[in-house]
Formats: sequence, C-alpha cells, structure tokens
Amino acid sequence: MSPTLTPPLTPKMAGVVERMARAHQAPYYTLSPAEAKAAYEKGAGVLEVPKPALARIEDFRIPARDGHPMPARLYAPSEDKVPLLLFFHGGGFTVGSIATHDTLCRVLSRKSGCAVVSVDYRLAPAHKFPTASNDAWDALQYMASEAGGLGLDGSRFALGGDSAGGTLAAVCAILARDAGLPVALQMLFYPGTTAHQDTPSHRRFAKGPLLDEALISWFFSQYVNTRADREDWRFAPLNAEDVEGVAPAWIGLAECDPVVDEGIAYADKLRAAGVPVSLEIYRGVIHEFVKMGRAIPEALQAQADAARALQEALQP
Repeated sequence: MSPTLTPPLTPKMAGVVERMARAHQAPYYTLSPAEAKAAYEKGAGVLEVPKPALARIEDFRIPARDGHPMPARLYAPSEDKVPLLLFFHGGGFTVGSIATHDTLCRVLSRKSGCAVVSVDYRLAPAHKFPTASNDAWDALQYMASEAGGLGLDGSRFALGGDSAGGTLAAVCAILARDAGLPVALQMLFYPGTTAHQDTPSHRRFAKGPLLDEALISWFFSQYVNTRADREDWRFAPLNAEDVEGVAPAWIGLAECDPVVDEGIAYADKLRAAGVPVSLEIYRGVIHEFVKMGRAIPEALQAQADAARALQEALQP
C-alpha cells in the first residue's frame, strides 16, 4: 500500500498508513461481518486523543418504530440545559458502535459546549436497507420530543455523523425538513452520498489506503440488496429530488479519500438549492482521519472546526 498518491499524503499520514500496512491486519472484506465488527472495535481507539472527562455520560434506550430498544449514550459538558447534537457513527452500515466513536463524541461535546447523543442504529447484514435510515429517523423524532426530559434544550438541535453516519445525518436533515422539525446544522464528516462508486476519486483511490474499492463494495453488499435500494435517496442523498430548505451544512472531507468527490457534489447540490454550506477539505489525509487525533494534526483541526460550527449554529 504505497503512500505515493496524487494528491500526496502528508508525512504524518503516510507514516500512519505505513504502520497500518506493517501490522498486516486481515482486510475486513476477508472476514465475516461479526469478525469485521470485532476487529473494528478492537482498533478503533488506537490513534485517538485521550478521552476527555465530561460532567454527564448516561446510557439510555430509544424505541424504534418496531419496538426495538436502540442503545444511545448522552454526553454533556455540564448539568445545564444545553443544545443537542444527534450523532450517527460510521462503519459502512456494517461495523461501528457507540464505543468506537466514544472519544470523538466526547471531544465534540467538550469543544462545542453542546450535548451529544450517539445512537447504536442496527447494522447489516442482520438488518438490511432501509433499517439504518429508519432507526436514525426514529431516533431524531424521539429526541426532538424527549430532549427536555433528559434535561436538554430540544429547541436547538443539530445532526451529525461520519461516513455512513454522515449519510444518515444528511437523510435525516431532509426528513426533518419534510416533517417541519427545525434542525440548526447538519455536520457531515466525509459522508457517502452517491448510488454507485463511479466518481474520479473512487477510481483514483480504488486501492486505498484504508478505504478501498473492495471494502466499500463489501460494506454495501451487506446493506443493500438491489439496484433500486442503491438508487433510493435514503442510501444516496445525491438522488434526493429536492434539498431546498434543509438545515445548513458543515461538511469536512479528506482529500485522499474515495468519497471526497461525492462530498463535494453534495455540497454543490445543497448550495444550488440555496442551503448555506461550509465546506472544508483537509489536505493529504485519508478517510477516517478525524479519529486519528493522536497522530494527525488535521484531525484536531477538523474536530475544532466542526465544534465551532456547532457552537455557532446552536447558540441562543
């Protein structure tokens, strides 16, 4: 896995990629979904910053439409009635959990001054499309009505996520617009937005590093069954007919990432519909970089930028 890419990786990013290659971890697509989930859980915190302490960390459950109790975790920097970010973790709809994104959610809460609620939506292949987007929407509706009972200010609300979680946040922003639920911001780290992996960046980074064509295809084969599923805007928000009036967006992308082009395309789609968008492209870094704050300064920058966008959007 060579770090000599066009565009090039930063020296620190190249060093991380080299260490990953030397570790000779089996690619997730050679494992069973359960094994891949366990491997991701095991490695998720290796490059994270130390976990910030917070005044409130509480586990609770959110009922899905079929009665399934979704695990959720509330992070808050104080006991005050603070605004709320509803966060969906990444992992190709197949891996990832509250635990794998615990540090990132703590950092966002500490830096922004808002509460973060992280949701364990159901994963593929046990739960196929559109279960993840249905669970995400059910979580949003629940939190919009029940935030006060958790001591939060439900009138100031943001959505966020990374990768597949960014897809879910973008979908929920559209559903919230349709339902008349006010959302102050959609905070999207390198979201997937397209139906097919056919952009120039997908071709440019087909061999990775980290996220490559084989892994993306494997993730999506766990989650979507048919071409119709892929074309559905709840899988590919770029296919949404109308995004006028959705929440303003902060979008943070990695330059050396298969999904960078579709992130830019989604920012363009939102802007064309009159939606305010702040787009940041972090140079020389790869997918998942925002969870590498111990090794990659761009991760710390992205965390600070996203937290500032949250703070500005959610201020009274």
